[in-house]
Amino acid sequence: MSKIILIIFISMLNLMADEAREIIKKLDENFRGKSIYMKLEMKILFMGHERSMKMQSYSEGTKKSFVKITYPPKDKGITFLSLDGQMWQYVPKIERIIKIPSSMMLQKWMGSDITNDDIVKQSSIVEDYEPKIIKKEGSLVTIELLPKENAPVVWGKIVLNIDTKSYTSSKDIFYDEEGKEVRYFIYENVKKVGNYYIPTYWRVQSSDVEGRYTEIFLEEVEYDTKISEEYFRKSALKRFSK
Repeated sequence: MSKIILIIFISMLNLMADEAREIIKKLDENFRGKSIYMKLEMKILFMGHERSMKMQSYSEGTKKSFVKITYPPKDKGITFLSLDGQMWQYVPKIERIIKIPSSMMLQKWMGSDITNDDIVKQSSIVEDYEPKIIKKEGSLVTIELLPKENAPVVWGKIVLNIDTKSYTSSKDIFYDEEGKEVRYFIYENVKKVGNYYIPTYWRVQSSDVEGRYTEIFLEEVEYDTKISEEYFRKSALKRFSK
C-alpha cells in the first residue's frame, strides 16, 4: 500500500511540475509574441528627485533586442543591442561602441532599477530556471523559480505571481544566492493587444532602499509586426542612433 501511495505522490509532483513549466512558457510567449515593438517612458525616482527617459524597443524571439533612447536630449541617440546573451552600447557623444562584459550584468541600466541582465536574459525564466507551483487560488498561481544546475544566472530564486486568465504576472520577487530578497517588480493596468495581454505599468523597486524606484509606462505596443533584421546587427547601433 505504501508503495502505491508513493507512486501516486510522485505522479502528482510530476503533473504539477509539467503544469508549472506550461504556465511559465505561456507567460513568456504572451509577453513577447513572435516580435514586439514598444514605446516606453521610464521615470526614476530617488529621494524626491525624478528623472524621465523615453525609448523605443524592438524585440524578435528570445535572442534579439534593440533599444534606442529618444529623450532627454543629453541621452538621445544612445542605443543598445542584445544578441544571443551578449550586449553592446553605442554612445553618440564619444562615437564609440562598447561591449558590456558579463561582470557588469548586475549594474543598473541607465541609472534605473533595471539591470543589464534584465535586458540581455529575456528568455532566462524558461531556459535557466526550474519552476515549482507553491500556491494556487483560482486563476492566481504563485510559482517559485530555482536555477538549473550550472545555469548562467545571477539570481538565487525568483517568485512570480501569475494570473492564468491572461498569463500576466502581478508581482515578481528576486532573491540573491543566500535567499535574501533583493528587489521586486509590480505590474498593473493589463490591456489586451491583439491576441496578447500585457501590463502597461511596471514598477521596479529595491527591497532594502527606501524612496527609490523605477516606473515604466508603455505608451505604444505592437505585436507580431515585421521588424527589419537591420535592427539586430551591430551596425544598427550607430545607424539607428540618429
